[in-house]
Amino acid sequence: MGRGEKGMAKGILGKVGSWAFLIGIVIAGILGLYAAVEFENGTNIFQQDLGGWLSWLLAVLGVIVGILAFLGKGTVTRKETPGFLLAAIGLVVMAGVFQQNFAGVITPYIGSLLAGISMTMAIFVAPTVGLLAIRSIWDMGKD
Repeated sequence: MGRGEKGMAKGILGKVGSWAFLIGIVIAGILGLYAAVEFENGTNIFQQDLGGWLSWLLAVLGVIVGILAFLGKGTVTRKETPGFLLAAIGLVVMAGVFQQNFAGVITPYIGSLLAGISMTMAIFVAPTVGLLAIRSIWDMGKD
């Protein structure tokens, strides 16, 4: 594989990572808004078939983004990894807090909105967080 072919492969993988990240964020946002409306109606979409399939879609997109970032070809660079991990951990903690029926306390809609969006974003970024955390631990252990 020549030098130009390597650069082109990295470019294609970088674009795949960028598109997967963008699509995941958009789907997570829309699904989070839908989840907020359903939470207000007393329904948890994550306990229904549609919510399960959409959660799987978000998780698979998160795995794609995570693998590409792990390989150094995705949207999250090594320099950005610590900030990304910190922000994602905050998001995952926030999702956990709001899923413990805290959403119904801040009404109308604010708690459900925070619960829905934080949960769907957490589903999307969790695989990436896991893979980047492993890479960070590996990098620290190598030195």
